[in-house]
Amino acid sequence: MSSRPAPLIPPRLRAFLVRVPLLVPIVRFFRRGPLGRDRNLLVTLIMLSLLIGLLAARVSTEWFSPSLLILVTLVGGLQLRLRSLSKLLAVEAVALGYIAATLGVSRIGLGLMVTIAFTSILALLMARTRGKLGVQGLRGDAMLLELRDRLKSQGELPPMPKDWGAKVVLKQAGGSSFGGDFLVSLRDGDQVDIALVDVSGKGVDAGTRALLLSGTFGGLLGSVEDFLPACNAYLHRQRGDEGFVTAVHARLNLTTGEYTITSAGHPPVVKFDAGTGNWQVASAKGVVLGVVPDLHCEPESGVLRKGDALLLYTDGLIEQPGRDIDAGLDRLLGEAERLLPSGFRDGARALVNAMASGHNDDCALVLIWRP
Repeated sequence: MSSRPAPLIPPRLRAFLVRVPLLVPIVRFFRRGPLGRDRNLLVTLIMLSLLIGLLAARVSTEWFSPSLLILVTLVGGLQLRLRSLSKLLAVEAVALGYIAATLGVSRIGLGLMVTIAFTSILALLMARTRGKLGVQGLRGDAMLLELRDRLKSQGELPPMPKDWGAKVVLKQAGGSSFGGDFLVSLRDGDQVDIALVDVSGKGVDAGTRALLLSGTFGGLLGSVEDFLPACNAYLHRQRGDEGFVTAVHARLNLTTGEYTITSAGHPPVVKFDAGTGNWQVASAKGVVLGVVPDLHCEPESGVLRKGDALLLYTDGLIEQPGRDIDAGLDRLLGEAERLLPSGFRDGARALVNAMASGHNDDCALVLIWRP
């Protein structure tokens, strides 16, 4: 049996150091809960700022330029809390004052002083924002990245059988990772439920509400029989004035091809009929979610046979400023004809790019077909 390694500090020496009155508050200062790292970094940056000021004033401003304080300020703005950052900026001001008093203000330069002042204001704004969020360092950015990844994974369709095909295309306004259009889906045996939702607004402005609703709607999907009425009841209970929400829900049987479509203020679903070679507009319709307490939907049912396809989309694909929405729908049906020569899978992305060119709005498309 191996012996335990000897401690780095002997017990007698540790007991002696603890009794030293000067060392006790210092040790407690550096080991006080989760704020210890903030204090350690603050002390390190303060010492670095004083060292830069001393070396710049006494040795050389070429080797130890006062501009190094900009880097110290940026590190403090990214990592320190607002109160700690204020202390650091005060020490940096003392260091700059010492350099100016020793060498003269002209050796520092007005441009450098303005740059340091601007960087300090920017650092204070970053620290203030993180303080409101209750996070430290870059954890806020990491949280947003995790939320984006969760929303992206939730927007993927479940695995489909070999005799079925599906494609999802999401394009957010301005190239943002967040937007007001999202998809929730669920497969239970041979039944697939797909809901495409559009939150009013676009880009990051609508992304925060879309993140909240995606979790709620994802939990309701498959848990209730009447999905859209349940979503409407939830939104109506919120009693918020944050704009409207539209949605379309498609329930598909992968064995028989039977489907049911319900809509709540959403653009109509279109179906490709392989027998006639035409795209047909579905008649399912309903009121926008959250407006009335009891939602009444007029569903549409049908069957997808070999070669047929269903196309679900958001209004960002057909709406354009100054143009009628029916004209946008006609253009969509015309562009959809281009899917046939190249196949549905390769044509879905081309259809979104063609329809979304010339305007900046969130767009989403879901295409399901039966080869």
